[in-house]
Amino acid sequence: MLESLNGVAVKKRKKQKLAEEMSGYDNTNTSEVEVVNNHCGLNTEIVLLPVPEMIEHDGDVYANREDGTSSKTSGRKKKGRVRKAPDLVNSNTAALASFPAMNSKKVSNTVHMAVGRFFFDVGLPVDAVNSAYFQPMIDAIASQGTGVVGPSYHDLRSWILKNLVHEVRNDVDQCTGAWGRTGCSILVDEWNSGKGKTFVNFLVYCPEGTIFLRSADISHAIDSADVLYELLKETVEEVGLRNVLQVITSCEDRYVIAGKRLTDTYPTVFWTPCAGRCIDLMLHDIGELPTVNMILNQAKSISRYIYSNSVVLNMMRRYTFGVDLVDLGTTRSSTDFMTLKRMVNIRHNLQSMITSEEWMESPYSKKPEGFAVLDTISSQSFWSTCALVTSLTDPLLRLLRIVSSEKRPAMGFVYAGLYRAKEAIKKELVNKEEYLVYWNIIDRSLEGDAHLHIRSLVYDCIEKLVPDPKIQDKIMKETASYHGGVGDFGRKMAIRARDTLLPTEWWLTYGGGCPNLARMAIRILSQTCCLIHHKLDKIPLEHMHERKNCLEHQRLNDLVFVQYNTSMKQMVSSNKQQEAVDPISYEHIDIVEDWVIEKELCSDGSGNTEWMAVDPPLGNVMLLGPQIDDIEALGAGFDDREIFDAVKDSEEENGGENIGNH
Repeated sequence: MLESLNGVAVKKRKKQKLAEEMSGYDNTNTSEVEVVNNHCGLNTEIVLLPVPEMIEHDGDVYANREDGTSSKTSGRKKKGRVRKAPDLVNSNTAALASFPAMNSKKVSNTVHMAVGRFFFDVGLPVDAVNSAYFQPMIDAIASQGTGVVGPSYHDLRSWILKNLVHEVRNDVDQCTGAWGRTGCSILVDEWNSGKGKTFVNFLVYCPEGTIFLRSADISHAIDSADVLYELLKETVEEVGLRNVLQVITSCEDRYVIAGKRLTDTYPTVFWTPCAGRCIDLMLHDIGELPTVNMILNQAKSISRYIYSNSVVLNMMRRYTFGVDLVDLGTTRSSTDFMTLKRMVNIRHNLQSMITSEEWMESPYSKKPEGFAVLDTISSQSFWSTCALVTSLTDPLLRLLRIVSSEKRPAMGFVYAGLYRAKEAIKKELVNKEEYLVYWNIIDRSLEGDAHLHIRSLVYDCIEKLVPDPKIQDKIMKETASYHGGVGDFGRKMAIRARDTLLPTEWWLTYGGGCPNLARMAIRILSQTCCLIHHKLDKIPLEHMHERKNCLEHQRLNDLVFVQYNTSMKQMVSSNKQQEAVDPISYEHIDIVEDWVIEKELCSDGSGNTEWMAVDPPLGNVMLLGPQIDDIEALGAGFDDREIFDAVKDSEEENGGENIGNH
């Protein structure tokens, strides 16, 4: 790596020297050439980190993390390539070309400042710029030229909201029209307002999309399973019993009781705990193990010291080429282990930092906390334990990303993901007594029967979802063909496609010979298995349930309907790459506070502007290597009978079937 960086530095010095020589050919307009240098290869709106050996960055070479792909790396992997700035062959031409850029920059700065004043005046969160509707709004305003008058207070409350209600209603009708064809899942998401109010939001998922149905205030009966049962029952009847395959809730006892009562009332409906929360509970329990907890605390102490000092934070971001130490997950536990993996990936950069002259001469290195950081980052045992913990938890993190994805249903990957997690744990620890500790955590979160009686669970699905006995018998015959690899199921390309096609696509392609079984399989595999993580603090749910004028109450209901459904549609359909998230941002502090907040409170000295010296995160993940698709990483082959038998003391004969993704 050092040789590569030295080579980059030499190339950069040569390029700078060449630019200086060429700028000397035209002495009449030196200032204009300097303007060109500022615009030729860099985004001047970004404050670059002042590193002598810094690789030039450009937004479009950063890896796209949405689906684990890279926007520039298709085909062969290109290593160590640096994006070159355009050659300044003709300084006069470049100088002339710079005038539109200068004017554009002035206009952009004016626009950005105007947007900033509006945001900070009304208290909009800065991540509102990530909305899929933000740039189209800017474009629509710009397309009208000067003199555009914005909508009034009454415009927004009346005809604009009315038109948006009609737009969203059309999208919702498209989803509801698919319920009878594909089946649907009812998602029950509980939300606490922070003001003593607790709400339950009911959403309906199908492959066409997820819609917000309604909200209920359960503050008066928060611990009542009876109230929850009645709400679930009403929602199932509203959606249509024939359409509902499952109801997904959180894992609390009151939801378990209400869910089981619901399945007794409606035998054709399944109750399912949220897979994402079950996996997060596994990660939490693993984090409580003494050795794992100790290593997490050591890693957090490093992170807290770095993120509490602007000088040290800037230094870290320079040595990691814009890669942040903290990797933000959806929960505290996922953030813990994602960040630990991030630290393992950049450990050599961190070690280069703490052995550099810059660190040694810094006053922060001479503090007790600085010496502790030096000792920990220099410790080989610390890094070896970090690597082991990362290997044990990475399959669970992968599965958490799969089940939490809004872009594709994950029902067909849960068992394969749990199998891979147990397989990795067994491979790393080898000793049965040691890996059973982790296996028991997984089984405890899944009530111990995740891999038992797989075939009987399939029979349950047939009996519950297919009421016609004749169709049930046909499905059983077709199931025998599936297990025996008869017809298209036995084709070599069908076998290969198990690892390349999504489960629903596989059944659509190769299940034609068994139409009844394929129809049931597609109906099940098209469903989600996780509640959608959604920010509700910007949606006026609380006001919906307050007493007010009946007309205003109707308007608020429509407002929530538009906001909730529009934001969920954006979550699924938006392909916009999000900008780098600053881990110290207050919007995420409830998830990352253990990693970025010192135990001693910061002093609020007046006139302290140290935050202005912090360089913004660049979000450069190229240093971390190519992103691997989580589903592809599940791999093939499920041959460990001990995993399927849930580690019975004496191995029982249960058919030894291979359970794959399909």
